[in-house]
Amino acid sequence: MKLPGRRPRPSSGASRPGPAGRGAHPARGFRPSGTGSPGSGTPETGSAGGVGRATFSRPSIRLPRPSRLPRFTPARAGAVLGIVATLGAVYGLAATTAFSYTRAEIPDLRWTSRAAVESAIGIPTGTNLFRITVEPLEDRIAALPGVAEARVRVSLPDTLVVEIDEREAILAWAVGEARFLVDVDGVLFAQSEAAAAAAASLPVIDDSRAEAAAFGVGDRLDPVTLDAARRLGALVPDDIGSTASRLLVTVSDATGFVVGTSPESWLAVFGLYTPSARSPSIIPGQVRLLRSLLAGRESTVAQVILSDPENGTYIPKPTPVPPE
Repeated sequence: MKLPGRRPRPSSGASRPGPAGRGAHPARGFRPSGTGSPGSGTPETGSAGGVGRATFSRPSIRLPRPSRLPRFTPARAGAVLGIVATLGAVYGLAATTAFSYTRAEIPDLRWTSRAAVESAIGIPTGTNLFRITVEPLEDRIAALPGVAEARVRVSLPDTLVVEIDEREAILAWAVGEARFLVDVDGVLFAQSEAAAAAAASLPVIDDSRAEAAAFGVGDRLDPVTLDAARRLGALVPDDIGSTASRLLVTVSDATGFVVGTSPESWLAVFGLYTPSARSPSIIPGQVRLLRSLLAGRESTVAQVILSDPENGTYIPKPTPVPPE
């Protein structure tokens, strides 16, 4: 029997009405009023005009699974043992005296002595070959004036094998009594006897410039001088229509490059050259002009001055005075 004036008792499981925030937190499953109890299809309300009821649920938290540790298989154990054995073998080779350096195998060289190569190697006898790095050795040997390229390899149990490419001479550069051999890069890489240079059929450039007095093995000609010397040194009498046996090339501070003959007959002044204002590239034109000036009168010419490929003049030999 329902007594007048009493409010119905709340249903089982519902919370007491009150402020929404009492003892609850939005993150803990707060359900707004009027949503009804879980599982019911209708909102749960009290008497007419009553306040809706709030329900709470426990949050679900997923914990991360622990990562699986790799299995230590026999194959992996064997790999680790192999690495340890390799490191031990390398250490043993580096520490043993069985592979000590005792000699260098050096080829017979024309322009570089064996002693110079051994000095460039610079490794004390007894050094363990497994502690040697060959690249620095190759660089030091290649720095020798007569060496174009060097290769070094280790030959167990006790040898360094050296392979060398020597520089090739294209000119003989004469400074007073000295004869320097010059390669394609302009390096004065060796000294030679005059007879040896002649036997090699090398063109000879006789240099009387002041700077040439300080030349030594290992020095390098400037590119302009080298270019002019190569062009003029390659000339032969037929190139200019001459009857001379051979041509001689000299260079001086006063007149620059000069071509003469042997036996002595005439001189052709080609002059000084610079990188831009008067390049050696004009030499072929000067040679053609020289040929035209000598044609039909070589025996009467004393000197030819070749200003450029288009302008030149010659000075005749003095006319002999007939005897009285």
